Amino acid sequence: MPDTPSTTLPAQPRTPSSLLATKAPPRPKPFSVSVATLGGTVALLLLAAIGHALGQTVLIPPLAASAALVFAAPALPLAQPRHVIGGQLVSALTGFAVLAAVGGSVWASALAGGLAIGAMALTRTGHSPAAATAVIVVATQPAAPLFLALLLLATVVIVGVGVLAGRSGKTARYPAYWW
Repeated sequence: MPDTPSTTLPAQPRTPSSLLATKAPPRPKPFSVSVATLGGTVALLLLAAIGHALGQTVLIPPLAASAALVFAAPALPLAQPRHVIGGQLVSALTGFAVLAAVGGSVWASALAGGLAIGAMALTRTGHSPAAATAVIVVATQPAAPLFLALLLLATVVIVGVGVLAGRSGKTARYPAYWW
């Protein structure tokens, strides 16, 4: 049987410059980085100040991750108010439901984080940092009414500062949509 010609080209050898090539987006403009840094810092300092004034923990790690999305990637769906506020609250409620159903353990924490992902998908409030909030709820077992009220306040502060930063005129306008 005669050899048939190949329809694919041979692989090109990888050179050092092609190994270093990136498909990452371009570096943001310095002013945008400054606005994102200042906005995120102000929002997180406000959460720390509110917590200090109330004698409560308001700044939890997932909120710092939420701020990173709002200020550094304000156009992403995950950064929009519906997702930040709704995703955090849906995930916290999921954590409290798991806590009530099976109690607190490392296994229950993992279950809460996983179920929060599904609950956010069903409610169209996907916000990746919020899955950690469900884990924190089960791990720390806070009082539900106080935790939910402080979480709502904290997410509104982050979104509010994000709105102000998005009005700088030199960054992406935030939010792209509310609901």
